[in-house]
Order: sequence, then C-alpha cells, then structure tokens
Amino acid sequence: MKKRVLFVCTANSCRSQMAEGIINHFLGDKIAAFSAGTEATYVNPTAIEVLQEIGIDISKHQSKNLTAFDGQRFDYVITLCGSANETCPLYIGGTRKTHIGFDDPAKAHGTKEEVLCEFRRVRDEIKDKLTAYFQNK
Repeated sequence: MKKRVLFVCTANSCRSQMAEGIINHFLGDKIAAFSAGTEATYVNPTAIEVLQEIGIDISKHQSKNLTAFDGQRFDYVITLCGSANETCPLYIGGTRKTHIGFDDPAKAHGTKEEVLCEFRRVRDEIKDKLTAYFQNK
C-alpha cells in the first residue's frame, strides 16, 4: 500500500505543485503525492516549464484548495511555505503536519533567464530535500 502525502502551500501554484510532480515521478512506486493550497489560484507556467526540463509533466495539474481533500487521510502532510505552516490546521486527515520550507520562486524578479534560474534552484532543492526525506520512510 502506497503512503499518501499532501503538500500544502498558500496558493498551490509553484512549490506544492512541483513537490507533487517530483515525488510522484521519482517515488511514485511507494508514495502517492497530492497538493493543495490554503487558497486555490493557478499552476504557475514557469513551474510547469522547469519540471518539463527534467522530464516531469504537470501541465494538466490544477490548483486546489485544502477543502478538495476533506475527509481524506494522509500519512504525511507537509507545508512548504511559512504562510501555509501558520494558517494550516495542526492536523489534516488525522495527520500531524511537518514543515519543510522553500523560497517562493514566484517572487523572483529580473530577466526571464534570472527568473528561470530561481525556479530551477527551488525545483532542485525540492527534489533533493524531499526525496531524501522519503528515502527511509
């Protein structure tokens, strides 16, 4: 039976979407990953772009509010930004949340290439930290 993880961010547009895609891609044989936000917005096109660079397609993902998962149980609930950590209920689906924070790449400014570099940096941090976190779970 696969473990279930819910990644939570404020807008469910970048970090939580990337985390869902990365974990399903690299650890999908043992973990089913989902994502939601304290509010639903849209999936950031640059997040889609930088994941495509490493062979992960999240272009069909949709931004979801936490209420989309009402009544569901998770083995892990992980907040990825400070705002979600502060506003998220202590328990979701009977599971205590864990916070593993990442910078918000959507706040990057500069040229297209500078913004892409920030998204790539955060993507790689998410991949490295979260795959390491789940390796022994």
